[in-house]
Amino acid sequence: MAPKGNNMIPNGHFHKDWQRFVKTWFNQPARKHRRKQNRVKKARAIAPRPAAGPLRPVVRCPSVRYHTKVRAGRGFTLQELKAAGFNPRFAQYKSKLILFPIHNKKKLRAGEATEEERKVATQLTSEVLPIRQPAIRTKARVPTEAEKTFSAYITLRKARADARLVGIRAKRIKDAAENPDDVTKAAKEKKPAKK
Repeated sequence: MAPKGNNMIPNGHFHKDWQRFVKTWFNQPARKHRRKQNRVKKARAIAPRPAAGPLRPVVRCPSVRYHTKVRAGRGFTLQELKAAGFNPRFAQYKSKLILFPIHNKKKLRAGEATEEERKVATQLTSEVLPIRQPAIRTKARVPTEAEKTFSAYITLRKARADARLVGIRAKRIKDAAENPDDVTKAAKEKKPAKK
């Protein structure tokens, strides 16, 4: 587009070597396929252990905005494991898993699976303990008279005023107790409204 008016003619740099700076993403489908193959290979290597990773606790998200949701936590604290009576490494695969012995020829230790239990074992490919959001359903009901007359705005304003005036009111009560003869310190009576 030609410049309008008595302005400078734009100098467009149209001969830059742009192909050096362009990033392409043509290998995305192949990378996706390779990642899937690697997941399958890892699952076969660690079978019959779960491929989904270690057990994680269910925790609530921080902040008022997200605290209604639950998600998988980073892990159990050492205090929680100690209270449950578990060694931190042993606790990773304790619940709902068949514990294979480290050495097949040696005597089985406490908690390790027998030969029959090991034959039954299958690999779990899904999540170990899936997280489900709790459904909170409230039943419909008729509001009470107190709920109908309740005003959140007035309640908050009164609470703010009470918090602001707590020192002044305490001083006024203390002065009135010390000087009962002083008329200005005593509580003033409200005048009747004129008709």
